[in-house]
Amino acid sequence: MQEQPETKYVKRTQKDYSMSFKLGVVKEVERGELSIVAAARKYGIQNHSTVTMWLRKYGTFDWQNQTPSNMPKTPEQKILELEQKVKLLEKQKAFLEKQVETSDKKAIIFDMMIDLAEKEYQIPIRKNYSPGQSTNLEQNTKKH
Repeated sequence: MQEQPETKYVKRTQKDYSMSFKLGVVKEVERGELSIVAAARKYGIQNHSTVTMWLRKYGTFDWQNQTPSNMPKTPEQKILELEQKVKLLEKQKAFLEKQVETSDKKAIIFDMMIDLAEKEYQIPIRKNYSPGQSTNLEQNTKKH
């Protein structure tokens, strides 16, 4: 008999999964490409209830009335659905804006570190750019 390798249990939280990942899994399940359990196995999601929760949050199935959402909707339902989508998009936008801000700060810090290293060790670290590009570089570094 062969011994099966031990699988190490790693506890994950909802923050470990990106929004695009969650929406992709939901889309695959809703299209019928995967079952909930198969999606959990395929993507290494530790419990199928996580996928079910994503389907409830982001899917098109009406869980309260237990009917597919392709049934005719009243204008009020459409407005509520659109409001939920707007809220979701606003959350995604805020998250992405925060990521952009963080990456901008990192770029500035890395740039300062390179400047400091060049000054401290008196060696050029940055690549030499062609004359057409160097003017753009000089303009960009003067802004900081």
